[in-house]
Amino acid sequence: MRYIPNCFSGGLPDRRTVRTDMEDSYEYHVRVDWSEGAIGEMSIEGKPKVTIGPPPEFRGPEGVITPEDLFVAAATACHMTTFVAFARKMRFEFKSLTCEGTGILERVDKGFQFTKLIMRSTVVVASEELRAKAMRALELTGKYCLVTNSMKCETVHEDSVIVE
Repeated sequence: MRYIPNCFSGGLPDRRTVRTDMEDSYEYHVRVDWSEGAIGEMSIEGKPKVTIGPPPEFRGPEGVITPEDLFVAAATACHMTTFVAFARKMRFEFKSLTCEGTGILERVDKGFQFTKLIMRSTVVVASEELRAKAMRALELTGKYCLVTNSMKCETVHEDSVIVE
């Protein structure tokens, strides 16, 4: 197997961890079956079903996951997994990581759209010497997170590293 850099190399010198047997494109399939009203069941093969519907502010019921939740969740989850990938690549361990995403949905000319995502990440590391690595991994995460890079709204990063 040959190794070449990809988006996770981030300009880092160690290329040995990047696989070349990966495809150039992937497909992800989701199915939603209408149940009643504006409620549906989202299915992804091999994963638990999720009841989805509109949020209460758009006449939806309380207690269901909304497309708006999923939009912000996709960015936040990708942010977390991208940071973990960079931490592995940079060969450092962290004690904890919390990623919080906030999506700002606003009325614009053609209706509502997300105009901003605020990504707040807090990393806890064991020593001062790991602080710089964690900050660099957060910086690379912000630059290379594939989901936020695929979204047209502004993304703001509010990162912190705590030494314990």
